[in-house]
Amino acid sequence: MTGIVAAPLLRSPKAILFDLDGTLVDSAPDIAAATNELLATRGLPALSLPEVKAMIGDGVRKLIERAFAASGVPLSASDLDQANDDMKPIYLRHVTELATVMPGVRETLAHFHMAGIAMGVVTNKPQLAAREVLLHFGLTEFFGVIVGGDAVSHQKPASDGLLMALDRLHAEPADALMVGDSVADAGAARAAGMAVALVRGGYTQVPLEELGADLVCDSMLELPAVLQTRQDAA
Repeated sequence: MTGIVAAPLLRSPKAILFDLDGTLVDSAPDIAAATNELLATRGLPALSLPEVKAMIGDGVRKLIERAFAASGVPLSASDLDQANDDMKPIYLRHVTELATVMPGVRETLAHFHMAGIAMGVVTNKPQLAAREVLLHFGLTEFFGVIVGGDAVSHQKPASDGLLMALDRLHAEPADALMVGDSVADAGAARAAGMAVALVRGGYTQVPLEELGADLVCDSMLELPAVLQTRQDAA
C-alpha cells in the first residue's frame, strides 16, 4: 500500500470516530455556494472553490471570518455575529446540492460495521446540517452518535466533541481511533488521548505528514487493511 507513514503499532480499535467534511463527504462545493451567497448579500464578489476549501476546518463562524477578510472586508465582532446569524439559513440550503461521498467511504464503513466496531461522527459542522448530510447519503445507519460543532462548548481541535462521542459509545480514548483530514482532527485526537489516522483528499493546507498522525492513508479504502495488518503483527 502506498502513502502510509510508519508509526507505533495501533491496537485494534473498539470505536472509530470520523470527521465529516473532507473525510466522509466532499462538501466543499456546497460550503462555497453558501459562503458566496452570504458574500453576495453584502455586495461582495464570489470566492473560488480553492479559496473556500482553504478556509474550511474550524467551524462556520471561522469560515465566515476568513471569507470576509479574504474579500477585503474584515468584520468586527458584532458584524461577525450578524453574519453568522445570516449564514445559518443559507448554510442549511446548501448541504446536499453539490456534495458527494468521498471514495471508499461506503465500503470502509460497511467493513467496520460488520466487524462490530462502534462508530461515530464528530464534526465542526452544525449538528442539524451534519445529520442532514448523513441522512441524504444513507450513512446514518453506521453511526451510534453524531456530534456537531454546536453541540459542544469548544470545537475541534479541542477534545470536547470526541470525548462526548466516546462517552455515548461507551468507549475509552485508549481504545479508540479518530479518522480525519486536518490539523483540527489531529489536534482533537491528541487532546483526547486517542490514536489518529489522516486520509488524503481533504481540505488541509498543511501536509498530513507534518501533523504527527499514527497513520496517513492515500484513501479511506486503505484504512481497514492497514489496521488489520497491524493487528496481525501485534
